[in-house]
Amino acid sequence: MKRNTVLKLSGVERHYGQGDTQLSILKKADLTLNSGEIVALVAPSGTGKSTLLHLAGLLEHPDSGEVSINGHDCNGLSDDKRTAIRRSEIGFVYQFHHLLPEFSALENIMMPQMIAGLPRNEAKQRASQLLDYMRIGHRGAHRPGELSGGEQQRVAIARAVANAPSLLLADEPTGNLDPETASYVFEALEALVRQSGLAALIATHNHELARRMDRRVTIVDGKVVDF
Repeated sequence: MKRNTVLKLSGVERHYGQGDTQLSILKKADLTLNSGEIVALVAPSGTGKSTLLHLAGLLEHPDSGEVSINGHDCNGLSDDKRTAIRRSEIGFVYQFHHLLPEFSALENIMMPQMIAGLPRNEAKQRASQLLDYMRIGHRGAHRPGELSGGEQQRVAIARAVANAPSLLLADEPTGNLDPETASYVFEALEALVRQSGLAALIATHNHELARRMDRRVTIVDGKVVDF
């Protein structure tokens, strides 16, 4: 299968003011992610891991350098256009699932699709397929409070890819799970990436899971490096 470049960071810099001084987090950082590729981002807290994810997800603007998604430079876009790209091209998964407690697992996955304009019956059908794919189709009618931690996170992953994004960004998606459950959730996530061909950047402190991904990168002196 031909791999296309989904995410490209070129010479990205990000600085924050701290009193009279400037704190440089990223310094001419480069990163490329291709379709169907899972990349682990393993870096200590305070090195710029969250900043890198925020820039890749168009939640922050770089001070210099380029962020492009599917070959389109996103730097000069208006906030509305950046928001539109986030909705259609990027899926986010966090350490805590952030599911809506008053809705079922199925409804949580339907929600972003309906916001994007998909008819309810089509959104329901795709949500059911995703739950089956994540091996929790039998739990679709249950609310988050009735699901285990691993089940909740699999629902969150299904919700993140409900609108068929090309890029998945995950920040410690298995951080709250025991090792066995974390492995199970990662297996489901990996299968989804391989099947759909999306690109995934997964920040994790779990070195065992990181070794199972296609590449591992870290941040050293503000630059993204392979290890």
